[in-house]
Amino acid sequence: MKYSTVQLLKIVGGLFVLVNILVACNSEQNDLGLEILPDEDLINVRNISVSDKIASYTFNENGITSNKGATNLLGTLNDPVFGKTTANYATQFRLTSFPDFGTNPVVDSVRLYLFYRNIYGDTITTQHVKVYEMETYLDPDAEYTQDIDLKSMASDIPLAEFDYTPKVELDSATQDTNYQLLTIPLDNTLGEKLIGADSLDMVNNDVFLQYFKGLLLESADVTGEGSLVTLHTASSSTFQGSALLVYYNNDENTILLEDDEAPDTLSQAYLITQYSLRVNEFKHDYNGAPFLDNLDQEEEESDLIYVQPTGGLKSRITVSGLESWKDSVNMGINKAEIIFHVDTTASDIHNYPPPSQLMFTFVAPDGEEYRPIDYFFSPTFYGGVLDTSDYTYTFNITQHVQRIIDVTDPDDDDFVGNEGFFLTTGRRADIANRVILKGAKQGGVDMRITYSKFLD
Repeated sequence: MKYSTVQLLKIVGGLFVLVNILVACNSEQNDLGLEILPDEDLINVRNISVSDKIASYTFNENGITSNKGATNLLGTLNDPVFGKTTANYATQFRLTSFPDFGTNPVVDSVRLYLFYRNIYGDTITTQHVKVYEMETYLDPDAEYTQDIDLKSMASDIPLAEFDYTPKVELDSATQDTNYQLLTIPLDNTLGEKLIGADSLDMVNNDVFLQYFKGLLLESADVTGEGSLVTLHTASSSTFQGSALLVYYNNDENTILLEDDEAPDTLSQAYLITQYSLRVNEFKHDYNGAPFLDNLDQEEEESDLIYVQPTGGLKSRITVSGLESWKDSVNMGINKAEIIFHVDTTASDIHNYPPPSQLMFTFVAPDGEEYRPIDYFFSPTFYGGVLDTSDYTYTFNITQHVQRIIDVTDPDDDDFVGNEGFFLTTGRRADIANRVILKGAKQGGVDMRITYSKFLD
């Protein structure tokens, strides 16, 4: 279809008029009702600091589970601030196959091989360890806490007394810490027990663990600073793990030898696997520590916050007045953060590196300790990782604070109350890193809340 120039002009003109009418109508519609709204914004976004409402106190941390970690600790550390920590270690050994020791086996030697990787403390103090056979069965399905008395579960007769000085060696290419090996000679009586086991004692690992219940390594006091070493003992697809080896000879490997020939000694390995129970006992001596007089009380606020793993110290944090915000209607929490500042001088971060992560938990009305809902929403969002640019730990507890405000009925399943919080290390049983933070009295704890106020 063809149009003349006049017809085209009429069409274009008509479209122009139509567009202007629509724009005018839309503008009139957008303006409709504005005269009845308040001159203020519909929503006010505000920031507030409640740092002056925060108090902190230092408490012993009891009852941590010490047999669930991927690694374990061993040694004695005399910390200039946190006092003495002693880490004892017990472990089970498992069969990988049914042992066949041949005819007339005779024990040549017994060796315990333990791998370690990290050291917290110095590398010049000699550590002294005694090794005992366990006499009480360790239940792999049970939970053991740091105050377990391992010595009472072991023989009184040591199988070895061993001295070692921990060392650190870095991989030249990756600068990662290499594994180091402790080789501990044990008394041959243990080898004789294992070689002399009845076949019925080795039909499977459940039976074998009743026959040979494992070994205890007990750390002695040291005269210097000392250290805690991180043991890597459980075998995996990429790591051979630590082991107990019995070296022996029998008729088969000696009968054809000449008088002056030495036999090619055989060996039987008993492994520490992911199914072996591995448990730590931790002892703390805070005699002379600067926080001792204020420990386990809420009458006097702490100047500094002390956080120590291995069933050591945790900080109780209270934030007063949060629950009173329930009286403020039409309000939503956009963001709630609490920030802890490391006292880099008191903590001596170069000799005692802080933990890579802390954990901030809340105390529920039942008195138990729980992670806030923000952690389950996203651990990354929740935070708690050490920021080495300014040595702070920041926690995002937005949803938890909103629950404190919104849920006021104690019978509601979502009720959390405002009974306070605890600050601990992220890993409590298998790291040694401790930290000293500036207390709330020093302005070292910030809590910043951003909220929206919906105007009536």
